[in-house]
Amino acid sequence: MKIINEQEKKVLQALIKGLPLVERPFAEIAKELNIKEEEVFSCIQALLDKRIIRRLGATIRHNLAGYEGNAMVAWLVPEERIDEVGQILSQKSFISHCYVRKTYPDWPYNFYTMCHAKSREELLELIKALSEELNLEAYEILFTLREIRRKHAQYKME
Repeated sequence: MKIINEQEKKVLQALIKGLPLVERPFAEIAKELNIKEEEVFSCIQALLDKRIIRRLGATIRHNLAGYEGNAMVAWLVPEERIDEVGQILSQKSFISHCYVRKTYPDWPYNFYTMCHAKSREELLELIKALSEELNLEAYEILFTLREIRRKHAQYKME
């Protein structure tokens, strides 16, 4: 059973590479793939409808954009509250990523958020307010010390 057709696959590969920095990036992708711009949009809509992609977005280099408060926050969220907490945290504008992960005997945290603010002080205030709002007292703030490498995942399309 094929989930996506060949044209959708080509458009997806182009999107994975990243949008070209031109006035009309989708027209540029269309030109590269030798199809019409409308076909690029149709493929993107089909990929969204099939839930192959969830959204299109830009990745900001937070430190270069003046955001000095960057941290991963590891939360201890009761299992029965994961969905509720995830829904609330995913809507916060200063949170870019939310993950649920496995716990370990010496590391009980199961929910992770990547948080960004203009300063460490502002970020600490936002995290404290979240803790109070959600009644989550157990968490660890892991501040970014330095960025070594940042890139998007590359997917091999068979």
